Amino acid sequence: MRHFTISRWMLVLACGAAGLVTFEFAQGRDWPSWRGPNRDGISSEKGLLKEWPEEGPTLAWQSTGLGNAYSGVAVAGGRIYTMGRRRDTDLICLDGKNGKELWATKVGGGDPNCTPTVDGDLVYALGRDGDLLCARTKDGSEVWRKSFSKDFGGKMMSGWGYSESPLVDGNRLIVTPGAKDAMIVALDKKTGKVIWKSAVPDLGRKGGDGAAYSSIVISNAAGVKQYVQLTGRGVISVDAKDGTFLWSYNAIANGTANIPTPIVKGDYVFCSTGYNTGAALLEVVRKGSELVAEEIYFLQPKELQNHHGGMVLVGDHIYCGHAHNEGFPLCIEMKTGKTMWRPGRGPGSGSAAVIFADGHLYFRYENGIMALIEATPDEYRLKGSFKLATVNGKSWPHPSIVDGQLYVRDGKDLLVYDIKAK
Repeated sequence: MRHFTISRWMLVLACGAAGLVTFEFAQGRDWPSWRGPNRDGISSEKGLLKEWPEEGPTLAWQSTGLGNAYSGVAVAGGRIYTMGRRRDTDLICLDGKNGKELWATKVGGGDPNCTPTVDGDLVYALGRDGDLLCARTKDGSEVWRKSFSKDFGGKMMSGWGYSESPLVDGNRLIVTPGAKDAMIVALDKKTGKVIWKSAVPDLGRKGGDGAAYSSIVISNAAGVKQYVQLTGRGVISVDAKDGTFLWSYNAIANGTANIPTPIVKGDYVFCSTGYNTGAALLEVVRKGSELVAEEIYFLQPKELQNHHGGMVLVGDHIYCGHAHNEGFPLCIEMKTGKTMWRPGRGPGSGSAAVIFADGHLYFRYENGIMALIEATPDEYRLKGSFKLATVNGKSWPHPSIVDGQLYVRDGKDLLVYDIKAK
């Protein structure tokens, strides 16, 4: 195990706070893509409830008829974008004030998993079978489309279908077809023209070939802008400039489904998967002309494994649901992996999708329980829980928070709760 000093770690955090890792589409308080404006599950909202009443916050409004999906919602420019399989359409736009459907268009594939990505007057959505659509936010009309299988020879590591949310970075759209010679691809976001394709070498024996169920994040580790992604064979990184393969880490891969989006901070990458795998902190360092990801520590699955609810980094600490297909609340110190608290079951059951806003964690459990937990390493403090108004199967989609409202997609329904402090 490698060790590093507190002073070095604080420098890393300071660099991150200074905006070293930014995303081009982040604007105002919108939630324009997967896990929010910076893809980290963090909302900048303030003035939210610090405790919930026994019955939970007020249900402001509810929309239905959205079709089957595990997609979350993007909220931008006063509109809501989500996906759901219906007879003829699966990308859906709603009025942000009342949930009235404004338009819907066809992407393709079975029950979708993707949370759309909104960038100005364009929205991007990925179907379960790898159909990628760019549409106009005004009316849903098609601008361009690609097929991961036909255009890139794409491959998924296992059979639950493509799930990532495309990443907008400047004039580019970055996606993960999962092919050996096109693991990650950069497209012109306005035309769909291929800018570069990233080929990868042999990534190790663990896991399976192809894309996984994560979404790409941007890192500037070791002074190089790079795209970090969890694939079927583990975490990889490619140069943002031209797609050149930089480094990989195979030990975090499993052969069933690699899901959680990695956490990036300064020169560090934190990753975890379920299926009895574990978690690891990596430091990206330069060795000669190459970048290498060095393992700082590895946590065994009994210590930390995040199935598919995601993880958030607040200050020096990571908060998440722990254990395979479970959401046991857990807080660890990122630089050491030290457990700060693990209270056991918590108020809900099954995996928990986790986001952060205004000093608190929002845990959405598989069985439809929402919980509010104070984001402090001092101790586990539950500040309220309630049962969602609907539970249409497994309650998996990640919530979103915009303008004092909590958006919760639940199969054919969208629930919007008022969480503003009174």
